[in-house]
Amino acid sequence: MSYDDEAVDVRLLALAWVGRHLARGERVVATETLHGGITAEMRRLTVGAPDGATRHLVLRTFADPFFAAQAGELLNREAGVLALLAGTGVPAPVPVAVDPAAAHCEYPSLLMTHLPGRTVLEDRGLEARVPLLARQLVAIHAVRPAERPRPYTAWTTADAVVPPDGADAVAWAAAADVIRKPAPPYEGRFLHRDFHPGNVLFDVTPPGQAGPPGPAGLRITGVVDWVETSWGPADLDVAHCSSNLAMLHGPEWGLRFAEAYEEAGGVPATAAGDRLYWRLLDALAFSTEVRSVVRPWQEAGRTELTTRTVEGRLDAYVTALLDTLG
Repeated sequence: MSYDDEAVDVRLLALAWVGRHLARGERVVATETLHGGITAEMRRLTVGAPDGATRHLVLRTFADPFFAAQAGELLNREAGVLALLAGTGVPAPVPVAVDPAAAHCEYPSLLMTHLPGRTVLEDRGLEARVPLLARQLVAIHAVRPAERPRPYTAWTTADAVVPPDGADAVAWAAAADVIRKPAPPYEGRFLHRDFHPGNVLFDVTPPGQAGPPGPAGLRITGVVDWVETSWGPADLDVAHCSSNLAMLHGPEWGLRFAEAYEEAGGVPATAAGDRLYWRLLDALAFSTEVRSVVRPWQEAGRTELTTRTVEGRLDAYVTALLDTLG
């Protein structure tokens, strides 16, 4: 396997490992860093064939020491989930090779197929995208694996919640009291567990390029980042996407997504108090994580989303949940 100068930003051992999983005569001719991830480095690899044809693969690398220490479990889980999803209608990458213990690469890595499309985080066209997101999540929850994934893990506790500066202290105390209670009973579902616009690819024309305006023909081409896949209540996936939409676009869109999920045939908890528990359990987990989600959004072009702005939206969303479901 040989490679061009444009490919050298992939570490040499990883590049050699990738080469062993290419067809005879293929080589990596270019790479592109994919922005938007928080836990791992993501690169799109352009693979060239002797006849001039090209194709793309994606390399996920856990280089950060904190996440590299957990990479064995994370990458094995994701590779297994991707293999499982290959037999469903859920548009997910197909695993090509995995090196969870960095036996061949500089860092733990996963090589997978590349899906067309791009993430869409701008406000324009959101009304058309929300129903598609909801229908896609219903389809994910309909997956019935032969072997269930691990049980879900809560990402915060009542005592770990830190209200943002200037937040409604009374509302946040009430919200923390809601999740202090035992988790409501639920019917288990196959969960993505990190489903949000940053992990969904759409077939759309990038800003500034020629193409038909508006949502005509808009469709989802892929769902990525399956390292957190779990078994648990459908409400948790609904809650996570709702929290992200509320922070990205405004609290009203967090509330709207939950409605769209039901309109698409999803079945959330029957009792309003149960729905409130799951949605607050997710929303309050962002109380100490706002900075980490703002950075990839800014890198993707949403530079107006400052930490203070997103904290204000999170505060408004928590208050809206209490007013709506409390």
